[in-house]
Amino acid sequence: MRSLLVLLLLASAALAADPLPSWNDTATKQAIITFVEKVTTEGSPDFVPPAERIATFDNDGTLWAEQPMYFQAFFIFDRIKALAPKHPEWKDTEPFASVLKGDLKSALAGGEHALIEMAMATHAGTTTEEFEKIVADWIATARHPKTGRLLTEMVYQPMLELLAYLRANGFKTFIVSGGGIEFMRVFAEEVYGVPPEQIIGSSIKTRFEIRDGRPVLVRLPELNFIDDKAGKPVGIQMHIGRRPVAAFGNSDGDLQMLQWTAAGKGTRFCLYVHHTDAEREWAYDRESSIGRLDKGLDEAKARGWTVVDMKRDWRRVFAFEGQ
Repeated sequence: MRSLLVLLLLASAALAADPLPSWNDTATKQAIITFVEKVTTEGSPDFVPPAERIATFDNDGTLWAEQPMYFQAFFIFDRIKALAPKHPEWKDTEPFASVLKGDLKSALAGGEHALIEMAMATHAGTTTEEFEKIVADWIATARHPKTGRLLTEMVYQPMLELLAYLRANGFKTFIVSGGGIEFMRVFAEEVYGVPPEQIIGSSIKTRFEIRDGRPVLVRLPELNFIDDKAGKPVGIQMHIGRRPVAAFGNSDGDLQMLQWTAAGKGTRFCLYVHHTDAEREWAYDRESSIGRLDKGLDEAKARGWTVVDMKRDWRRVFAFEGQ
């Protein structure tokens, strides 16, 4: 009986000591731990001072799901419907007309340009405080069309553990996403533990005004910056001023961020999340219109970057699994 108790205590201690319990014990998990140990061990030739331990993460498809379409697109479509009574011209103007008809495929046929046009039309005209409340109210109840779960529950448990593991080892974690910076800032601290000042994203222009005797920042229907593809290293330089030592993404839109990270001096770590689990999540890569991973997959293989095989490497995808 005593030996059984000892074994149970040892097993419990081992579980508590595992910083990545939702990761299977594969080469991928070991690569992460080996990298962290290398750069945080004083006296090691790979040691990185805490001030330089910068890790950047894409959001859509890397930290939370992105199928059947980017979650901010759901927000944009809901805003179009809410604002439609004030814009009767939208009934006959694309891509707004398709959204109002429920034809989301046609609404997105214009690609990034159409989505940006809809974002500017629905996100502008409010103050930053007003926009924050609109997003907060929406994200509190928005649910995924397939799972019925809150969008904030569609977060990858292994990546939450990875964020916490890096921070516990002196890393500063940043989100670098093509999504709207003000949109993500509303929920990122609560969901990911990443504060607003460590969010880098796409943005529209903002102007200082005095309204009713009170200073406010007003969002304008003008594009300011697209934080995607080659824009990601530019955004990192503008907002952080240090090259990351670790970068995490899932699509070709993250490739330049990983290239920029890998080109730095010393030990670097680049990781792609490869969506291979059609049963627990979705399986897609080279042919997907959302989160396409084609050139990045080839470059990861050529450069020896770490690639997560979601089906093989993750013991659990979402925290709600098994509930």
